[in-house]
Amino acid sequence: MLTGTPFIPETITVHLGTPDSNAPDVTVGFASYIKNVASSEIYPTWPENALRANIYAIVSFALNRIYTEWYRSRGYDFDITATTQFDQKFINGREYFENISHLVDELFNDYVRRQCSVEPLFTAFCNGTTTTCDGLSQWGTVTLANRGLTPYEILQYYYGENIDIVKNAPVQTAMPSYPDTELKNGSFGNDVKFIQVWLNRISRNFPAIPKIPAADGIFDTATETAVRKFQQVFGLEVTGTVNAATWYRITYIYTSVKRLAELDSEGLRFDEISPQFKEELRIGMQSIEVSMLQYYLAVIGAYYEAVMPVEVTGYFGEQTERSVKSFQRVFGLAQTGVVDRATRNDLFRAYQGIVESVPPQYTYVALYPNTVLREGASGDSVKIIQQYLTYINRSYPNIPAVSDTGYFGPLTRQSVTAFQRQFGIDPTGIVGAVTWDRIAGVYSDLRYGFDKRPYQNPGYTIK
Repeated sequence: MLTGTPFIPETITVHLGTPDSNAPDVTVGFASYIKNVASSEIYPTWPENALRANIYAIVSFALNRIYTEWYRSRGYDFDITATTQFDQKFINGREYFENISHLVDELFNDYVRRQCSVEPLFTAFCNGTTTTCDGLSQWGTVTLANRGLTPYEILQYYYGENIDIVKNAPVQTAMPSYPDTELKNGSFGNDVKFIQVWLNRISRNFPAIPKIPAADGIFDTATETAVRKFQQVFGLEVTGTVNAATWYRITYIYTSVKRLAELDSEGLRFDEISPQFKEELRIGMQSIEVSMLQYYLAVIGAYYEAVMPVEVTGYFGEQTERSVKSFQRVFGLAQTGVVDRATRNDLFRAYQGIVESVPPQYTYVALYPNTVLREGASGDSVKIIQQYLTYINRSYPNIPAVSDTGYFGPLTRQSVTAFQRQFGIDPTGIVGAVTWDRIAGVYSDLRYGFDKRPYQNPGYTIK
């Protein structure tokens, strides 16, 4: 399922047959597709209000198929079929009626949705003579238009009074929803949040899948456990990571349990698609996310000679922009200086490669393990942070010492929270890149007499 607010795609790919048939696919401009369907489904001699109502329904139906990735989430390489058995009628290469073409030029970026819902409504329709359905009757719109009903009133008659018509939706290139990188323990961002929200809703219908307590965009142990159970329930390889197959299976099941591709959709609320993190980071911004970005760039810059180093300040200034551009150049990305999804993914991958390859003896303090640590986590990384906090306790007794058990329990969370309060970090009790970096820096300064972190002269570089 696509994330964010719906938009009008520049193109749509149509399968010229039933879904499993050997028919070819064609990709056409979205407005051209609507003109083709409207010219194939309705008559140009109908009253204009009836034509408008039908065009709204045709647009919304197609957008619902694209937004829910109804076919693509099931492994098909197209957005919609050309048959009324499954979708709406499309005749490849046909000519358009002139008046219908003009109306589509005006209306192709307007669509119907339920009030307080996000997704384009699945505007089911039929001709109303040889076939009937719970949605719009095409011939019935003629009768209603002749009675003087407006297009909106006609749509309300068939779909209920609680609908809106979204006007002038933006046109943009449709990209697959899968983020093009596996999500796993330690990943963070809006894609992780969406997976968490989707899995929590799916668990209502499949209670064997445990709820994720915090759908906050941080891929933690609870998220990994839910992913593993989902994979087990639906016959996928049980890895605990979200690859393309797991992503699209989750989106398909989520769409199904919420009936987003049905007329009686449960509806997708705005809070379910609201981003947890900024979609893009750019010059002038100041936030904890910028600090996280700078930490990754600082470490990568220490091991990749061509990536400019940067200070971890939390402010995205010219130095950070130059560093981002140098990273984008090294990794073959467009050198925009803006951190988008593709840049984030490559940052994560590059940093992970350093974590996995740099021997511990190359650094005075440990690299951030690229895994968010929170209550319930366990392992060597938890043990390291416990040892650092206990050492810091000697100079800051208000930061409790903790046993280095390797288990992140309530006492460790209390110590982390106290450290964060002491050093002006949001007291979440969670150890991400910024908190890890600050703990490591204080520990280094107290133990060795200088602040020696992994991005400060680590010992060697990668050309």
